[in-house]
Amino acid sequence: MRIVSLLPSATEILFAIGAGDEVVGVTHECDFPPEAISRPHLTSSALPAVGSSAEIDRHVRRSLHEGSSLYHLDAELLEKLAPDLIVTQELCVVCAVSYDIVQRAVRRLRGDPRLVSLEPSSLDDVFATITFLGDITGHRDGAAALLRDLDARVETLRARKRDGVRPRVLVLEWTDPPMSGGHWTPGLVELAGATPLLGNPGENSRVLDWDEIARTDPDAIVVGPCGFDLERTHEAIAELGHHQTWRSLRAVRAGRVHAIDGSAYLNRPGPRLVDTAEIISKATSVTTIAAP
Repeated sequence: MRIVSLLPSATEILFAIGAGDEVVGVTHECDFPPEAISRPHLTSSALPAVGSSAEIDRHVRRSLHEGSSLYHLDAELLEKLAPDLIVTQELCVVCAVSYDIVQRAVRRLRGDPRLVSLEPSSLDDVFATITFLGDITGHRDGAAALLRDLDARVETLRARKRDGVRPRVLVLEWTDPPMSGGHWTPGLVELAGATPLLGNPGENSRVLDWDEIARTDPDAIVVGPCGFDLERTHEAIAELGHHQTWRSLRAVRAGRVHAIDGSAYLNRPGPRLVDTAEIISKATSVTTIAAP
């Protein structure tokens, strides 16, 4: 089977279940495992390579308003690769090339490749996706082995006790404007032994009001902007220092702001979501809840 993955999380899953040798094309963002980087890249970004969180947000909103795509798809390369299976998504037009663009490109292909769209909104959905990809690629044993490992780690997280102390944690998936953690993120915070604040489980991330954030006054804050690596996340946190409300938050004053690589972990619905819960658990486990 010849597989094209237009989703970094799907690429990770395919390699993890043993289908990596069959992956013939990926996106420009498919950077894990390292072997995936060597595959032909079918996409490129129309977003600016640099800029503040606010500048990127304005560019994204303007492009979407104008009906422009945030990603380019190399339809000629797709045809040359002659895939039997194309894996894409409809969950978020900001996170990956849109389903409509992929669908139009597939209509022009010779043969009859299978096009599947992945729409996970929770960790359980991600686990179901692993089973699904194992089934359709003939790597059921690899998928089952991966799930056994992930399930064991999830049970370890659930077994940990915090002596009744569950820190109240705010996750920011964007910083300017501030946006909450949606979809699987609140569930990961709960799995980590904490209480999610202002989350939007099973739904898209939403814009938060600074007064709303101030009222919740979280015990700890995890920042992992979508598409940002750790270096750019630290830059985004530094930008937040200009907001008086941000500086007034107890978590900020106490140094309980934790950066996470959103691109690799928090915002990529693949096997490393379990890593994300482990990272959040470790980062917030030292949190001592103090009075306001």
